[in-house]
Amino acid sequence: MTLKVPCPQCQKAVVWQASSEFRPFCSERCKLLDLGEWADESNKISQPIHADSAISEEMLDAMEDEFLQNNNFFVEPE
Repeated sequence: MTLKVPCPQCQKAVVWQASSEFRPFCSERCKLLDLGEWADESNKISQPIHADSAISEEMLDAMEDEFLQNNNFFVEPE
C-alpha cells in the first residue's frame, strides 16, 4: 500500500517514500516557501513552553549519560 500525504504548502498529494526528495513537500519550491514563512515568523508554535519544574543536576547527568550512550559521534575511533 502506498501512503500519500498532502503537501503542507499546496495540498498536492505526495507519495511518502525514500525517493520523494522533498517530502512532506511536493517540491523544493513548496519547501522553501514554508521555510520562508517560519523565517519571517508567519508560522509560530502556538503555545509558549512552560517549565513546571527546575531540572536538577541528577536529571542533567542522566540525560547526558543517555545521550552519550546513544550517540556514536563522541565515540573514540578504535
